[in-house]
Amino acid sequence: MSIKPLADRVLIKPATAEEKTVGGIIIPDTAKEKPLKGEVIAVGNGTKDEDMVLKKGDTVLYGKYAGTEIELDGENYLIMRQSDVLAII
Repeated sequence: MSIKPLADRVLIKPATAEEKTVGGIIIPDTAKEKPLKGEVIAVGNGTKDEDMVLKKGDTVLYGKYAGTEIELDGENYLIMRQSDVLAII
């Protein structure tokens, strides 16, 4: 992994969107619901005011519009602040 989040940021690999068919019609990728959970790939060191609670390998839930989408080595990831994560599952 060639990316290291800074401060209180985390790198998340979103779960894949579920394939859904409606009466034999396949829903295109653009109409699929964005997944709201993913796996933590890397974490920053935290800040002096906030310790990092998340760790690599955690499965988390996050808000629908949380984070910034990035592409690295052909894979899509989200980078967001730890405070944007809603829960660990």
